[in-house]
Amino acid sequence: MNAPVNVVGRVGAVLRAVSAEGDRGTSTSEVARAAGLARPTAHRLLTSLAEEGLVDRDDRGRWLLGPELYLLGAVAASRYDVTETAYPVLRKLADATGESAFFSARRGDETVCLLREEGSFPIRSHVLHEGIRFPLGVASAGLALLSYLPDEEVTAFLGRTDLAAVHGPEHAPDRLRERIAETRATGYAVNPGLIVEGSWGMGAVVFDRAGQPRWALSLTGIEQRFTPERRERMGHVLLRAAHALTSALRTSPYA
Repeated sequence: MNAPVNVVGRVGAVLRAVSAEGDRGTSTSEVARAAGLARPTAHRLLTSLAEEGLVDRDDRGRWLLGPELYLLGAVAASRYDVTETAYPVLRKLADATGESAFFSARRGDETVCLLREEGSFPIRSHVLHEGIRFPLGVASAGLALLSYLPDEEVTAFLGRTDLAAVHGPEHAPDRLRERIAETRATGYAVNPGLIVEGSWGMGAVVFDRAGQPRWALSLTGIEQRFTPERRERMGHVLLRAAHALTSALRTSPYA
């Protein structure tokens, strides 16, 4: 029984690695590295997935999600898609702040960006895009979601991950606990340019009908736009938007 389960896990890791790069596509070596596989193994899986239409390869030799996944996703959308409800709130958030606004979902130990809406300010941060994944605790959406998990879940997550090894010392457990406390105190998370220098973000949790942290709204922009005074104002706008979306999603079958 172990072998088939292992194959399914590998296929899932490969598909997630491909999806994380969105329309830019990704190379076989990059998929192998992200999925924790040897390159020949990753290539075999990608080739098999391509034969089923689950991935595709463009003229540059880069892998993208395939048409069969679109068809499967269209069927699943009626049960799981909450972006139609989230979009009007996201649009108002971008209009109110002038910054790029995002809607992300928690999937296990990760966040996945589902929607992006550009603000009016002409200089933008391009760290996030639809489909990109980050571990919990990384980026403002991931930090917000991690902060609102029960303490025992936070402890378990920090015990099984080593975020500092990939994302830097500000993601070490002791520093993350400090930032979690700050997030709980203000209600919103702040990412002070920890992914890309000069690109700041703020995030707030959206809860499901059971009161569990399920999604997050976030804003990103250049550091000069995130002064302490403006962060406080945007934080209030962000929290109001997150509350409005939490209320709207209470009628969703996925919430």
